[in-house]
Amino acid sequence: MREPDNIDLTIPDFALVVLIGSTGSGKSTFAARHFLPTEIISSDRCRALVCDNETDQDVSADAFDLVREIAGKRLKHRKLAVIDATNVRAADRKAWVELARKWHALPVALVIDPGVDVCVARNALRPDRPFGAGVVQRMTTEIRKGLGGLQREGFRQVWKLTSEAGIDAAKVSRQPLWTDKRGDHGPFDIIGDIHGCADELQALLGQLGYSVAWSEVHGERTVTVTPPEGRKIVFVGDLVDRGPNVPDALRIAMSMVAAGTAYCVQGNHERKLSRWLEGRKVTIAHGLQQTIDQLDAQDRGLREALPAFLDSLRSHVWLDEGRLAVAHAGLKEDMIGRGSGAVREFALYGETTGEIDEFGLPVRADWAAAYRGKTSVVYGHTPVLSAEWVNNTLCIDTGCVFGGKLTALRWPERELVDVPAIQIWSEPVRPLGGSGLGKSAQADADGVLDYQDVSGRRWIETELRGRVVVAEENASAALEVISRFALSPQWLVYLPPTMSPSETCSQGGWLERPEEAFAHFRERGVTQILCEEKHMGSRAVIALCRNAQTARGRFGVPGDETGAIWTRTGRSFFNDTGMTEALLARLRASVDAAGLWKELNSDWLLLDAEIMPWSAKASSLIESQYAPVATSAAAGLQASREALALAMARGVDAAALDARLEDRAARAARYATAWAPYVWPVSGIEDLKVAPFHLLASEGRVWYDHDHVWHMTLAERLAAGDGVVTRTQWRVVDLADASACAEAVAWWETLTGLGGEGMVVKPRDFVSRNKKGLIQPALKVRGREYLRIIYGPEYDAPDNLVRLRERGLSGKRSLALREFALGHEALKRFVDRQPLRRVHECVFGVLALESEPIDPRL
Repeated sequence: MREPDNIDLTIPDFALVVLIGSTGSGKSTFAARHFLPTEIISSDRCRALVCDNETDQDVSADAFDLVREIAGKRLKHRKLAVIDATNVRAADRKAWVELARKWHALPVALVIDPGVDVCVARNALRPDRPFGAGVVQRMTTEIRKGLGGLQREGFRQVWKLTSEAGIDAAKVSRQPLWTDKRGDHGPFDIIGDIHGCADELQALLGQLGYSVAWSEVHGERTVTVTPPEGRKIVFVGDLVDRGPNVPDALRIAMSMVAAGTAYCVQGNHERKLSRWLEGRKVTIAHGLQQTIDQLDAQDRGLREALPAFLDSLRSHVWLDEGRLAVAHAGLKEDMIGRGSGAVREFALYGETTGEIDEFGLPVRADWAAAYRGKTSVVYGHTPVLSAEWVNNTLCIDTGCVFGGKLTALRWPERELVDVPAIQIWSEPVRPLGGSGLGKSAQADADGVLDYQDVSGRRWIETELRGRVVVAEENASAALEVISRFALSPQWLVYLPPTMSPSETCSQGGWLERPEEAFAHFRERGVTQILCEEKHMGSRAVIALCRNAQTARGRFGVPGDETGAIWTRTGRSFFNDTGMTEALLARLRASVDAAGLWKELNSDWLLLDAEIMPWSAKASSLIESQYAPVATSAAAGLQASREALALAMARGVDAAALDARLEDRAARAARYATAWAPYVWPVSGIEDLKVAPFHLLASEGRVWYDHDHVWHMTLAERLAAGDGVVTRTQWRVVDLADASACAEAVAWWETLTGLGGEGMVVKPRDFVSRNKKGLIQPALKVRGREYLRIIYGPEYDAPDNLVRLRERGLSGKRSLALREFALGHEALKRFVDRQPLRRVHECVFGVLALESEPIDPRL
């Protein structure tokens, strides 16, 4: 007589469920009753998708390829998948077990066997199932023959429903994996490898605000640890071995876990101790003998409770809605919140290269350098001198037992707390790890950048403008520039945005005037603006460090560089490193004189500036493009006028044409001299002028929260210290004050009349918004003669102006806002010490957007 079915089926909420049953067994009906439609992957349905016929066995191979592909994608994204197929043979099931292992999902077998007669009767009612009893009998026999071996095949759970009543009454419930504690939001205090350093552990708990009370009950030593309100400890494992007091370290952890005020993950030393306690053969090394000796002297209560405690430890815990994972040796992104032998082994030991170092120890692969996950992974196992974030991972084993310190991470505060070791309790075989050369661990990890981190169509989340989309073709265009021409990528943490011109002016012979810029901001609710002289030079971003040590430590650059200067496309501003360092030295002296290092509490500054003369960067442009136009225009018009003069001498009436040529010659002459104010020879630093106008960032700060008056005042302080830094003229204008607006217009007319390029009009606040969103951060208003360089000698002829006034600005405006948001996001990520790939995602985005089809003359 058969045993009654267990009708309460509890399965993991992340698993690959393989239904096993002959045709007619009711698998699809059962699946539809207990699983979501999106979770069920039916072989019949995939046959229909391939060839419009669920029963066409000729396409089975392609149909099962599709089943595997869909199931793989669901498992990749940690979604339960249910395979609805007969899965009669062990060979058929093998592929599903392998797929589950690939994605670290638990394979679950669910056998549905209502009996041969039931299946035959059901098939007889279905015209698309003309199967005889023999087919059902063969399938059922094979299923029953393989039942005993399902667990050997690799299924972690096997459920059997062997009657119609049992199948109908079955209930499927889902249970989170043991590692899944996402519903626990903490806050948490995560403590690194203790290795028997119980006194240091108590000191650290005290610093974290936990009270520790010891007592004896019936001759057995006990401890009570009271946490601050709501907080929990997470131990990263390796409580035991090497240190002076393993029993008390265990008592603290065990009591807190039992009280529900702590989690503890398994360390490799706990694994080894557990195996020894089970009587298995293990090598007594790396401090295990000390643990054994110390435990031998303890009361029975600790020794008897220890095996169950060690057996309860899991590979990792996944916490705080998935934002945090804690494992002993770390976890790859595709292992978090999953369960498999591979996950446990990685969590215990990390990853090795297969090589042995000079100390006779395995060489560890740097999995953290390749980590790209959103979940923060905190781990230990490999002792380091100090805890440093690398790609959203943090090793907090700071070698307490080796004379280092015991470190805790407070989460979500991300604050590190540590206590020094009382002494060296065990000599390390290998020196504690460190980044070396004064660089941070993150800088070491950023040594090699991966194109995959910036390529393809990307959606970049920004604080100022939400999601910014970068098209794949634009990213491809940016690659050429950034890979071939850009300076050292460690410096390249920001690129400045483009700037839109003001609305087109319809007044007289003007194309741009300040009145339109004033109206633009007034209409958007801006009350005060800043009008700033626009220097005719080349835009430059300046990373200025106090010394080479700061440059190595903060930017991760090798050598003795003390900063960098780059253009809007990421190229080094000067080809000569000596010129760069000489200019940086002069700028550093200005910062010293202004006392900004101490005032800003920073050893580095990132400045947005203009460097003059224009010819310092644009001399080849002038020589190859602008000057030839002027020369050919003058020569061509002169020849035309001479020929026309001869015709007129013979009585041809060409006075109107002559006047037109004279006008064109005059415009060409003005074009030939338009760039003269912006050009002078440069033989050294003394011939340069630097006009800073934004302090973009410094240690711990992005300065977008300070208005432009603050930025320009700081720039004036720099200009007071050294002749190479020049002052920028500026003024604040109240848009409700007509006379102030008129004075600003007159000031612009004077600037441009003397050969100046024009001015930039900005809302006083660095970042301005209204109900419709982000307002343009700046509009440029260029002078009449400067525009002649941009649009050509005869741009302001009446017929040409009519056409130019039809120029569209919407694309340029959108581009300016997106690049502004990306620039801010890049700075924010850099200041937050996020991985360089995260910073470069935004920087690369700015460069990619520059390849959009926007009229470059705008």
